[in-house]
Amino acid sequence: NNDENSYHVFYHPDGTVLDSTAILDGFTITGGNAESSVPHNQGAGMHNYNGSSPTLTNCTFAGNWASFDGGGMFNIGGSSPSLTNCMFQDNSAAYEGGGMFNSGSSPSLTDCTFQDNSATSEGGGIYNASYSSPSLTNCVFAGNSSGSGGGIYNAWSSSPTLTSCTFTGNSAVHNGGGIYNWNGSSP
Repeated sequence: NNDENSYHVFYHPDGTVLDSTAILDGFTITGGNAESSVPHNQGAGMHNYNGSSPTLTNCTFAGNWASFDGGGMFNIGGSSPSLTNCMFQDNSAAYEGGGMFNSGSSPSLTDCTFQDNSATSEGGGIYNASYSSPSLTNCVFAGNSSGSGGGIYNAWSSSPTLTSCTFTGNSAVHNGGGIYNWNGSSP
């Protein structure tokens, strides 16, 4: 089990403010167990707060669990990392954003895959809220699940841009197996 594991594999709290020169290339980020109180119940794999925006290439987020939001990655307050050729697989969140959670953040994702991630409430693959406008190019969403928005859930004026993305086998208990927009914009 993960009971003794750290809350976050990578933790970038307020004041860290990583920019694109902070590069993580070729790593597997696994076993994060964000199970405490705020902020240690968010972002089990990576927690980016208030402008931390590292560059990630050829990385895998697998088997991370958050008792609230962002099983694989949690981005809030203008944290907009750049991800290329990254995999989010088998991550889960007890509430929102099994693979990735964005609030007021707009990461850039190219050639990324979200597979078999889950969230009990919303956004099995990705959850976007509070004016988040991520850019996704050539990304794949497969087998993700949640209450609503199995692949992606957009809320609170979020408007992602999707280019040449594929959705297959995603599911939702209530609304939007692939994508669900609630007070957000259609991608």
